[in-house]
Amino acid sequence: MSSRERVLGRIRRAVGPEAGLEGDIPRNYLQVHGSRTPAETADLLAAHLSEYRAKVHRADEDGLPELLTRLLAERGARSLLVPDGLPPYWLPAAGPVRVQDRAASTPYELDAVDSVVTGCALAIAETGTIVLDGGPGQGRRRITLIPDHHICVVRVPDQVVDSVPRALPLLDPARPLTWISGPSATSDIELDRVEGVHGPRSLEVILLGAQ
Repeated sequence: MSSRERVLGRIRRAVGPEAGLEGDIPRNYLQVHGSRTPAETADLLAAHLSEYRAKVHRADEDGLPELLTRLLAERGARSLLVPDGLPPYWLPAAGPVRVQDRAASTPYELDAVDSVVTGCALAIAETGTIVLDGGPGQGRRRITLIPDHHICVVRVPDQVVDSVPRALPLLDPARPLTWISGPSATSDIELDRVEGVHGPRSLEVILLGAQ
């Protein structure tokens, strides 16, 4: 038995069944706010991502390599981290030096990478959130937390859901879930916004298939 299991067991014994920990938890709240078409859901996702200062782009399969070439050139990226499982046709034939996602990479090596391109597990329209779970095309969690520039490709409409309640049943809680709502940022006591504190300073999201 792990330490986590021991602690949770003590909590269950202390509060008892009267606390409502036994059986199913009622989930009678709204699953989604309003009714939207897939196109409207994608537009809502784009609007909320933009509010969080992410840059949103739209492309189809044929136009994706050209768009990535342009975004990386505008960034001046000389190195590009590419996770295993990323569809090879997404990437331009030429461009920055490719860096593979390696378990042996140190934080210093990852910090020297200019950009990273990944897919995602899901995107949530009502909160403007991208969810990564370390699946194919996403790589290890740290490759999207240390490099300063992250380009994330979201397949529309397949990977876009309306709300958090719609997203949770589709995600595996045993996987390393990272929830991203815009570039990493925080504010000090004077409400001065500082970006890049615990993640990339720049987040660009490509809605693939949405035109």
